[in-house]
Amino acid sequence: MSSSSCLWINRQGMARTSFLLFLGQAVSLSLATSSFAISLITNQGVHTPLTLSFFTYMVLALVYGSIMLYRRHKLLVPWYWYVFLGLVDVLGNYLVTKAYEYTSITSVTILDCWTIAWAIILTRLVLGTRYSLWQFFGAGVCLVGLGLVILSDSNPGVGGGPKPLYGDILVIAATVFLAMSNIGVEFCVKKKDRVEVVTMVSVFGMLVTASGMATLERKSLRSISWSPQLVLAYVGNTTASFIFYTLGPFVLKMSGATLFNLSLLTSDMWAVLIKLFIYKQQVNWLYYSAYALVAVGIFIYSKTERDPDITQVVEDGNTSPECSPLIEENADIRNGTLLL
Repeated sequence: MSSSSCLWINRQGMARTSFLLFLGQAVSLSLATSSFAISLITNQGVHTPLTLSFFTYMVLALVYGSIMLYRRHKLLVPWYWYVFLGLVDVLGNYLVTKAYEYTSITSVTILDCWTIAWAIILTRLVLGTRYSLWQFFGAGVCLVGLGLVILSDSNPGVGGGPKPLYGDILVIAATVFLAMSNIGVEFCVKKKDRVEVVTMVSVFGMLVTASGMATLERKSLRSISWSPQLVLAYVGNTTASFIFYTLGPFVLKMSGATLFNLSLLTSDMWAVLIKLFIYKQQVNWLYYSAYALVAVGIFIYSKTERDPDITQVVEDGNTSPECSPLIEENADIRNGTLLL
């Protein structure tokens, strides 16, 4: 393999990484926008987390369901697995949305990173994934940063909510279900069909949220005083969530979890900006320390992962010495994955 081929491989890798960074930031921005819309709805005294999820699942099911019906192929994954994924996804989203009633948007977005810890545990127990010491160290640094958020919110009047510590607990509980959902979705989109996964998870998620709305949120829905602002917030959340569910599996399938996590980390920065410039709330200095530690921790973890996508260049075994380090760096399959 010539040096020009090595240069081509390097350029292809850079172009792919740049494209993924762009997609990742689109996912991150959609998550921050959804968080902002939910906080606007909550601040108006409207507490309907299941209804918010229902609209998202409904739009996803209509769009991707139409594509799936047009293809007319049988399910590649048994339906009961989609029931499970839909249920845990609904529970995760419900608890996260409920947390906005008790704590600040900043705490919710930063504590979402607890999904990393649960993903390490679940992938090790369920999938047998192995992690290096550096990956554990990086995840540990992230958890120290998240601990600072809880410490900040434990002080009355500082966390930005009526019961910030209780809200933090809800978020952490939600990340368990979100980790389970993300592990299942990543496995399915890499092995099967992305459109089918999004469609079926949305269909069963819509059914679960519809039953929950009828039993848990009937009175809340009747008492809502609809206004243009509130309708716009609902539309904004549905649109942002649709983009998140559309691009999220796509990014996971192309890059795996590290770049996905690194991209989502910037949603915390958007949340801080929203709190400063829109809500005019003071941000505790511990938030900045927490953000720095989380960023450092994910950077340490990402340095140990390798890109598995440039594998076909070595199918014939003709590799030159100067290209060997590049191929080894880009062609080895990752031993550890983290999902967010």
